Amino acid sequence: MPTYSFKVNGKAVKVTAPAGMALLWVLRDKLGITGPKYGCGMNVCKACTCLVNGSAVTACSTPVSSVQGQEVTTIEGLANGDTLHPVQQAWLDLDVAQCGFCQAGQIMAAVDLLSRTRNPTDADIDAIENVCRCATYGRIRAAIRAAAQKMS
Repeated sequence: MPTYSFKVNGKAVKVTAPAGMALLWVLRDKLGITGPKYGCGMNVCKACTCLVNGSAVTACSTPVSSVQGQEVTTIEGLANGDTLHPVQQAWLDLDVAQCGFCQAGQIMAAVDLLSRTRNPTDADIDAIENVCRCATYGRIRAAIRAAAQKMS
């Protein structure tokens, strides 16, 4: 089996895994990183969203071979020490989460969006397409807007 070297949350890792193994399983089962969640396994719900080189990807449909030499960031890697990322702080300030299952993926998708545009429209936010089974979409939209203001 091949060994892949990449960074996760700023730390260099080496993982021996089949080339087609989903990044989600490498993160969760081999590295013990549990923020990205398994929801559908087919790039629909996006509960497993993380960043690769700053861009949102669904870890359930991203093979580990594609992150060789790349930088992977999960929800665990967003905070700067005890200081939460503005998106994480907005989630808390606006009490977004209900069950919380999808929130890591939602936050990571929002971070990606705000890295591309500091003043997202409703259409920009709706294009995220992460599924929230508790339907907190109104609070999600408000939190993204609040984070955008803090980041401006």
